[in-house]
Parts: sequence; structure tokens; C-alpha cells
Amino acid sequence: MDIIKRESKMPYYHQLYNLILNMIEEGNLKENDKLPSERELCQRYNLSRYTVRQAIKELEDKGYVHIIHGKGTYVSGHKLRQDLLKFYSFTEEMKKIGKVPSSKVLNFEIINSTEMVARKMGISVMEEVYAFTRLRLADDEPMMLETTYLPLSRFDSLTKEQLEQKAMYDIFTDEYEVEFTKAEESFLPVLIREAEAYILNCSIRIPGMKIERTTYEEKNIIEYTKSIARGDKFEYKVILEK
Repeated sequence: MDIIKRESKMPYYHQLYNLILNMIEEGNLKENDKLPSERELCQRYNLSRYTVRQAIKELEDKGYVHIIHGKGTYVSGHKLRQDLLKFYSFTEEMKKIGKVPSSKVLNFEIINSTEMVARKMGISVMEEVYAFTRLRLADDEPMMLETTYLPLSRFDSLTKEQLEQKAMYDIFTDEYEVEFTKAEESFLPVLIREAEAYILNCSIRIPGMKIERTTYEEKNIIEYTKSIARGDKFEYKVILEK
């Protein structure tokens, strides 16, 4: 059995963190498996409860486990690895890893664009746009919160029901014959705020990723989306080639 090395200069909590992480990476603890209780870990490794809590907190902060209050600590699912050099959709990426994607439209309205939205979309202030927020899920687990703006002039008959039943990019191509030419994205690490954590069903301690996407059809911007992705569910990858 793995043990805590008392003679090591590495702090006890970090040794326990490594022991549990190794069990996860080697498959001895699998996705959604429940970790032993704090009391069991204390007894097994002869550690204080404070030390065990430090190790669990570090595992949670890194996204390896999540705590369900009143039930225990569970191994988190594998992160979605997203290649940033490819045009992608959330729906298609979830299908590739064997998960069932879905969306909940939390609000849907037509508004007059603010100065910020007009600047992001290259349109006039007060021009009408769709504004809607969607909770993106995989196997019914919240993954990302997205707020999207679309020009009303390009998508003049879009409905909330369409977005609930079909992937947005499929609507674009199938019903509006959109031809995507370019998408630009920016990424910023953030701390997930309390209101976002409530909707995403995650701890406010985990890191998040703020993503802004601008999608083009020729020279026209047809989508501006700002998202908050759970840092424990996504991993972004860039390949640099000479």
C-alpha cells in the first residue's frame, strides 16, 4: 500500500495529493467514483483532518475531484481537449467524445445594441440584435454558460424553440445558408463568480475560462459570443509548427 513518507521534505498534504492523483491517473479511481471519507483517509495514512482537507482542496482546485455537499467527494470527468487551430462547435465536440450535448435557453430577446455590442459586431448603436443566454450541457452536466448576439437583419426569423431543438451552427447553415469564413477567439482565465457557479453547478473556487468569439461571413460579423467555461471541464491546446 502507498504510504506517507515521514522522512520526506515534501509536505504531508502534497504527498496525499500525489497518492490520490496517481490512483486517478492509473484508473484505480474512475470518473464519478467516490473518494474515501476524510475520516477514512486520516486513519489509512495516519494524518490529521486538516492535512487531508488541504489535499482534497488542492485536488478540487485543480479540477480532479468535485464535492457534492452532504454526499462526499467524487472523481471529476475527463476534460474536453479543444484544439484552438480548428473551427469547432460545442455540439460536435461533445459528440466526438461520446457525450450527449444539450442546451437550455435561459433567456431570449431582441434588443437594441449597446455601444459595446455595436463595437464588437461592427454595427450601428441601437441596431436590433438577438441576445440570448444558453447553458451548454454534456450528459446533462453543466459545462459552459454562453451569451450570444446575432444581427436581426441576417437571421430575421430565429426563435427560441429552434435553439432548443437544434445546434446553432446547423441552423445557420441549414436554414440561412451561412458560409463561415473566419472565427476569432480570445481567452482569459477568470474566477467563476457566485451567480455563474450556481448555474454551472460548480464551486466558486475552481478557475474558469472567459472566451469571446467573433464569427465572420465574408467581411460581416454574424456572431459575437462571450462564454464562461468550467476550468475543470476544458483543456485548450495549441500546436505550433515551424
